[in-house]
Amino acid sequence: MMKRKRLGDLLQEAGLVSEEQIIEALENKKDDQKMGDALLEHGFITEQQLIEVLEFQLGIPHVSLYRYPIEENVLSFVTKEAAQENIIMPLKLQDNTLTIAMRDPMDYFVIDDLEIGTGFTISPVIAAKDDILFAINKHYFKNDSDMMMDSNEGEEAPVIRLLDQLLNTGVQLKASDIHIDPHVANVHIRYRIDGRLQTEKMVPKQMQNSLVARIKILADMNITQTRLPQDGRIKMLVGNTPVDLRISCLPTVHGEKIVIRILDLNNAMMDLTELSFSEENRKKYSDLIKQPSGLVLLTGPTGSGKTSTLYASVNRLNSENVNIITVEDPVEYQMEGINQVQVNSKIGLTFAEGLRSILRQDPNIIMVGEIRDQDTAEIAIRSSLTGHLVFSTLHTNSAIESIPRLIDMGIEPYLVVSSLSGVVAQRLVRKICRDCRTERNMTEMEKEIFSKNGVEVDHVFHGGGCSVCHHTGYRGRIAIHEVLVLDEMMKSMLLNHKSTGDLRNYAKEQGMAFLIQDGLEKVKSGLTTIDEIMQVSINV
Repeated sequence: MMKRKRLGDLLQEAGLVSEEQIIEALENKKDDQKMGDALLEHGFITEQQLIEVLEFQLGIPHVSLYRYPIEENVLSFVTKEAAQENIIMPLKLQDNTLTIAMRDPMDYFVIDDLEIGTGFTISPVIAAKDDILFAINKHYFKNDSDMMMDSNEGEEAPVIRLLDQLLNTGVQLKASDIHIDPHVANVHIRYRIDGRLQTEKMVPKQMQNSLVARIKILADMNITQTRLPQDGRIKMLVGNTPVDLRISCLPTVHGEKIVIRILDLNNAMMDLTELSFSEENRKKYSDLIKQPSGLVLLTGPTGSGKTSTLYASVNRLNSENVNIITVEDPVEYQMEGINQVQVNSKIGLTFAEGLRSILRQDPNIIMVGEIRDQDTAEIAIRSSLTGHLVFSTLHTNSAIESIPRLIDMGIEPYLVVSSLSGVVAQRLVRKICRDCRTERNMTEMEKEIFSKNGVEVDHVFHGGGCSVCHHTGYRGRIAIHEVLVLDEMMKSMLLNHKSTGDLRNYAKEQGMAFLIQDGLEKVKSGLTTIDEIMQVSINV
């Protein structure tokens, strides 16, 4: 307890946190969570501030491991498991003193264990958590690959270790996908972190087949079928994290490429307040989903967070006096108190068939994973007209474009008009790293974009790059939205076959903020950069 109090005291003395914030963090922290982590999670301090205070108060230097010359021979003193569990990284050995990079240099239990286990004096230095995880991954894994090649222990063990390592790394780096790409001479392993793919390592070509086979066995896929694409899923614990893995397997000229989508079940259910809606958009959207009936659509490309928003919406409405039924492909997260149906086209259970059956189950609220065809669209629309609240997703570029898309699918315009309550378009953009965020002056082009979109601003922010964000300048992602609510005027414009341009102008007159404006407001608040907005927003 003494140790925890000390960190709080150090931060308080430095004027970074108040007594109230420490009490709040203590009350809400998880059982085995450290005080520093709890304060970080609440956003009371940044990791850089924590490092600076420890460095100043304890006189322990801070190192960046980004290009640190780690001595290979020291890795044998700390096992990979101990390094991952305690978030530590051995750096160098000099005169019987082992220098260890630690996320928490006040963790005396770990230091004592290391001194007893290695027989060396331990000299701790401070490094950021992700910095240490990247280093563990880079250095220990290199040795792992060599060791796996020499291994005489049956075929299985090295591959099991390799897959565990890949998944562990994916979860720790908060990757959304792991790509296993076969090339001519080796296999590239790439992780998608905050929407960007980066190659982390190479695996020897001779391990390719056994790695693919191992994944297929776990995912209950046909191991003998190598010439057709396959899908599967695995539910497992990676470290202490329960994850749901979606596996997609595609035959390429160099062998089967596998993509593993990681769904972290700890962070699965978000609340509507956590979805970075602007105040005005959140109010509009909350009003939309409170209605007893009507069709509410979410739109955006794959990977724009539509599913998270859908689940958050359904979860908000989940209470024992309503019957909520979903039909999904696949069921991403299982929710308490909600009846979820998994589409299975092999046996004829399509979205449309599932929906037809659902209507006989006396539902109040229906969620359809995606409207892909006229059949599904028609039943969804008719359900919303018969007193049900229906949620679904579509793939269009903007909220307004969803309307012609439904009409193109063969739905009568009057049906679209009478059923559709509102549409939310959404995109994900990378968030500036809080630890290296700095102000900068705007370029002429940026000034022009802001003034053209009617947003007043005198400076913007960017991430300089630091050890916390692995020198990218970004960490995490946020959503930008546009919320279109169909009013009577818009409905009559639709019935009179007005163009999308006319609808857009009318929505603008009514004060609707489009994706670009919502994005620029988030740039103005220092949450993201113009570069990120330009990549996802149309009609700049």
